[in-house]
Amino acid sequence: MTAAPDLAAPRRLALAQPAAARAWLAELPELVARRARAWELTVERVAAPGGRTSMTVLVRRADGTPAALKLCAPGTSAALEAAALARWDGRGAVRALEAAPEDGALLLERLHGETSLRSLPETKAMLEAVSALHRLWVPPGAGHPFPTVAERTAGLAADGADLPEGAGPLIAEALAARAELLAGPPEEVLLHGDFRQGAVLAADTGRSPWLAVGPDPLVGERAYDLARLSRDRLHDLIASAGAPAITRRRMTKLAASVEADPERLRGWTLFRAVESGIRAHGEGRRTDAEALLEFATWL
Repeated sequence: MTAAPDLAAPRRLALAQPAAARAWLAELPELVARRARAWELTVERVAAPGGRTSMTVLVRRADGTPAALKLCAPGTSAALEAAALARWDGRGAVRALEAAPEDGALLLERLHGETSLRSLPETKAMLEAVSALHRLWVPPGAGHPFPTVAERTAGLAADGADLPEGAGPLIAEALAARAELLAGPPEEVLLHGDFRQGAVLAADTGRSPWLAVGPDPLVGERAYDLARLSRDRLHDLIASAGAPAITRRRMTKLAASVEADPERLRGWTLFRAVESGIRAHGEGRRTDAEALLEFATWL
């Protein structure tokens, strides 16, 4: 007799969640069982190591088709993710097969979760990443539910007190960059929001060999999405000789590849690196925080 699969949260997810999410972590096996009953799924196993904001369970649908059940942690929005995936409808991104936002649950096409663009050489990975972004940047649609870049980025000043001593000038520079970037008429396309090489997985759906997953969708300018991609493979960058020059060349190439203003890309890259450094520091990830803030000084 086959043993029942272990449906406990992977260690990486459990460690990343605040104390307030303990009840959700304990409830995960029941959430999986409830969605399996409702959507007639056969559970195979939890995908590990997984991410910090969701648990993915490999399943099969009633007809035997492989799929992935994603359960989003508190503080993330399955409803917004479902809306973005519906808007893209498989164009450059994984397709949602079912959604139950009340459970934070999405049933997705199964991709090759173990193979992302990070498995490719740097130059090839960046070419594929930009190709995926071109397909994702579509009008958000009338009456869309997505927040704007201005709304999403409004919290940095309040968080500044959590930064290490001496980081004040960097915060001020990031806030000044944001203010300048938001001063003009906004570009309004649907953005992935957390786009990086690791968020683009190998696929055999017949549409594209690479599809984006895990959006944190919002509406704004393309440079905002490119900003996260600009610091990809950060720890490799830090270990490289001439890292600041390499980073600036990378940003110049990325901006040119989508005809974006390189100065706007520099500004959003700075802001997002400082913002992420604040968050990492607040979560106790001091090594990540130091790396992000060092990166910001290169810009």
